[in-house]
Order: sequence, then structure tokens, then C-alpha cells
Amino acid sequence: MREQLLRSTVTALAVALAIVAVPLMVLALVVGTRSPAGRIVIVDRTMTPGAVTGIVAVPLALALVALGVGAWIAWRQAARFSEPIAMLAERAERLGAGESRFKPLDSGIAEVDRVSDVLSHSARALTTSLAAERDFASDASHQLRTPLTALLMRLDEVATTDDLDVVREEAGIAIDQVERLTRVVDDLMGRGRRPDSATMAVSLDSVIAGLQREWQVAFAKARRSVRVSGERGLFVNATPVALSQVLSTLLENSLSHGRGTVEMAARRSGPSVVVEVSDQGEGISAAMAPHIFQRSVSSTGSGLGLALARDLAEANGGRLELVSAEPALFALFLSEASR
Repeated sequence: MREQLLRSTVTALAVALAIVAVPLMVLALVVGTRSPAGRIVIVDRTMTPGAVTGIVAVPLALALVALGVGAWIAWRQAARFSEPIAMLAERAERLGAGESRFKPLDSGIAEVDRVSDVLSHSARALTTSLAAERDFASDASHQLRTPLTALLMRLDEVATTDDLDVVREEAGIAIDQVERLTRVVDDLMGRGRRPDSATMAVSLDSVIAGLQREWQVAFAKARRSVRVSGERGLFVNATPVALSQVLSTLLENSLSHGRGTVEMAARRSGPSVVVEVSDQGEGISAAMAPHIFQRSVSSTGSGLGLALARDLAEANGGRLELVSAEPALFALFLSEASR
């Protein structure tokens, strides 16, 4: 910008000097080419009052014209520099007011374009950060809601019974749920500090048994049940919290939208372990099925939950798929681990 300002100043000054100097140089050249007698004639003519006035007026007029042209050039250059700066300031104000989109300027002024590029990069980073925070808040809400709902059901069962054996049993299950909830919170808090969760060999039987205890009351109140079948003694590479959350999401989705008995079957499939979850409901409509794992799907118990479940499965080296829409059949694929 400094070079462009200096160049424009020199240009305005050169034009002004040219306007004044060129006519005087032409006059000097004309006089210089005349003979001595001719020069005397020119001098005699310039001594008249009218000629003297003209001699004074012409340079003055040339100076005024030069001043005007220089001022016009300076105004044009100032407008050329001020307009991009004003546009940049306006876009920066909109960015500060919360607008996430920032269109970079291409003014041809290196310093202004550099500031514009920096603001554009900052806007993209801010948008990405805000989106990640919104996703994190949504994920945290869903991950915490499921164990809290199950815990509330257990406490409600304790509050409505006088049987001490039932109280002890329900209290033990509630304690397990509180411990799971603590692990969920620890996992959420540690998500931003590590790129990937360290997987381990997790007993599938242990996780499924814990989920059966958690969801027993909810399914019993709905006069439904969960039946587990398939191979036993399977171990998978995952984190206990993520595996439990994925399967909990499938159970919650079936409880909210399905009917009848929920079937949860585990089996080997090559180097993988597959856990299939299905029920006896009508399933998922053909229009909804292609979008069931999208976060924009906003039906209670699905949409965000299934999107999060798929993300958790992929983060643990697995995948979650909708194998059949009618009836609904979900399959969780994970790598088998040695004991």
C-alpha cells in the first residue's frame, strides 16, 4: 500500500508540473528559435499592458488547472484505497455480530487482501469450532439422557416397593448405572483431549447383560421384552462406554418406535463380530430409511441418536448399518478381539 500511495502521489505531482512546465518550455523554445530581431519584436509586444496581464494570467491559470488535476487524481486514488478498507470494516463488523460467512476481498491491495484472507480463515475456523461445539453439546445431551432415564426408572422402582430384596437389587443396578454415567462423563470430557479413544478387548456378554438390567423396567412398563441370543463368550475391540452407548441407542430407538419383543443376536462374521438388533414393528418408511443416520433427522429417539451411534461405532473401528428397513434390523460390526 505504501508503494501504491507513493506512486499515486508522484503521478499527481508529475501531471501538475507537466501542465505548468510544458507550455513554458514550448514558449521558451519558440523564443529561442527566433532571430535577434524577432526576439526584440516579441519583447516589445509583451511589454504592452494586455500582454503583461496575459503573461501573469496564463501561468496562474496553468497552476490552477494543475492543482485541480492533481486534486482529482488524489481523490481517485483515495477512493480506490478507502472503498476496500470500508468494505473490509463492514464485513468485519458483520463477522463480529455473528455472521459466519465471510467473502474475501480481491481489491488488488496486498495489505487489505492479506487482512481479508486472515479474517476469512478466522471465520471458517470459528464456524467449524461452533459446529463442533453444537455437535458436542447434542452428543453429550443424548449420551447423558439415556443412562439418566434408566437410572430414574430404577429409583422410581425403589420408591414404589416395600420389598427389601427388590430394593437391594434395584439399588445395585442403580449403582452400576451411576458408574456407567460417570464413565460417560469422563469419556465426553476426554474427547477433546485425545484424537481417538483407545480400544480394548471388551466382553460383549458383559455389556449386553448390563444393558438388559438397565432397560428391563422400561420394557416391562411397555409390556415388552428384550431377548438375547446367538454366540456367547465373544470379545470385541471397542471402549465399553461407546459399545454400551451404541447398543443403548438401538434399544431406545426400538422402545420408542418398534413393537413386540426386541431381538439382540451376536455372531461371528469372518474377522468381525456382528450384533443385530430388531423388533416386530412396522419398521422404517422408505422415505426415512436413506436419511436415518443424518443429524438433520429430528424424530424423537432417532436422528441424532442414530447419527451419534454411527459416529461412535466408526470411532471404535466398526460400523453401524441399517440392514433392513421393514422390519427394522440394525447391525453393529466390530473387530473381534482375543481374550
